[in-house]
Amino acid sequence: MKAEDEFTKKIAGEVTLSDSPGAAMKKWRQIFGFKQSTIASKLSISPSVVSDYESGRRKNPGAGFIKQYITALVKTDKEAGGQVVSKFSSEEKNSLINVRELLTPLPAKKLLEFLDAKVIAYPQPVERMMLGGVSVIDSLTAILELSENDFTEIYGSTMNRALIFTGVSLGRSPLVAVKVTSPKPSLIVLHGLNPNAVDKLAIKIAESIKVPLAVSQLKQTNELIDTLREHLT
Repeated sequence: MKAEDEFTKKIAGEVTLSDSPGAAMKKWRQIFGFKQSTIASKLSISPSVVSDYESGRRKNPGAGFIKQYITALVKTDKEAGGQVVSKFSSEEKNSLINVRELLTPLPAKKLLEFLDAKVIAYPQPVERMMLGGVSVIDSLTAILELSENDFTEIYGSTMNRALIFTGVSLGRSPLVAVKVTSPKPSLIVLHGLNPNAVDKLAIKIAESIKVPLAVSQLKQTNELIDTLREHLT
């Protein structure tokens, strides 16, 4: 129970300290994969109230409501098998695995080629895209640990960058995180799942923010890192 409690506290801390608590609440609801009506039912309130808080129409939800909201997310997830809670309650590790600045711009097509990656959403810009850097991030701890300022630091000296998330199970969580933070990467690559297993919400978000989304079919994270080291200069 301790890991679960720590996870719940982290969500509460993020939401409470956020400049936009409603947006943070929405982010976590989408990560859990629940509709507003589902959480509203757990809280015995109207879905419009949840919508008002998440959109910012109702300001300052208050610590009490935030706690109830997060408890509803966790309880509903546990009733459905606890997939999200167990995933995020696992042992943590450093989220930032590797950052590479490229001396020579790299065609995105080349990166996708040696990562054995398939584009599954918003492919239009890939043909002419040139990348100035690549960042590799552990998916789970990135969502838990990185603030918007931390995400900015990940981009290094260039915003024209590919963001590679490892340890991905559905793809929903990293895409929600990218959606609610700025700036946006030029390209997102997911690693750790089959292209056909990517959550539909992840694909929808990629299309809405106009960032190409791809899935690397390399088997292991170490293989992905070694491949990047071999090909990137």
